Amino acid sequence: MNIYSWNMKFCNRELDRAFAFIAQSDFDIFCLQEVPEEFLGRLNTLSCSIISAPDVTQSFRGTVSTAYLAILSRYPIQNTTVHDLPSHTFLPSTRGRIFARSMCATGLWSKWLGNRHWIEAAVSVPKLGMITVCDLRLPLMSIEGRTEEFETILATRNKNYPTIMCGDFNILEKPHITTLNWLLGGRVRDMLFYRRERNHFEKRFATHKLLNALHGKITHNLSRSQLDHILISNLFSIKNAEVISDRAGSDHCPIHIKI
Repeated sequence: MNIYSWNMKFCNRELDRAFAFIAQSDFDIFCLQEVPEEFLGRLNTLSCSIISAPDVTQSFRGTVSTAYLAILSRYPIQNTTVHDLPSHTFLPSTRGRIFARSMCATGLWSKWLGNRHWIEAAVSVPKLGMITVCDLRLPLMSIEGRTEEFETILATRNKNYPTIMCGDFNILEKPHITTLNWLLGGRVRDMLFYRRERNHFEKRFATHKLLNALHGKITHNLSRSQLDHILISNLFSIKNAEVISDRAGSDHCPIHIKI
């Protein structure tokens, strides 16, 4: 079974190439984050089951828009659940608020307005039976925010079936980029001990018997970190795992595993 995940970027200007990449890939399951609303119509032309829900509503360079999460499946989707996520942006400190506002004002970041969700689907796969597929995007705004939301998702997901969990977790793990953790209101140690968050998350994966199929890979060139993840229940075996270099207009590389 071929599983793909990709944060395609809400302001992607190469949507024709992005669609061609998705349509021509050999996916059985494809999870997308930050899907532009106008792109959903194209996805619905593909020969597969598809579910979607708002990822976030945001303001970017004076325009308000909603980006979406989407799960594409070659197999029947038997049940879908859309879960709410907090609308707050986890910026308790003055330093964090000032930095985030300056980034939004210069048009480098979008301002989140709410309408946040993650989605899960119960998918019927031949020979495997039912599996739970989760699609999510954790906030960049703070380590505490990412950790809190991830723990909520782990506790809430359907544990009756083996799990495939895909998404952009925004885990920063290199010294040149973890300064963001401090600028956004984190502690100095969140900046200096740059592997701390990664080590914590890997322990949580192991506790919940989830394998990080792309452990140690770089999926985002600027951060030089593994932001993007495909986690699978340890009942599965990984035959292949790769980061695809062609970003097709996004700042994130698509990722692919075969189980």
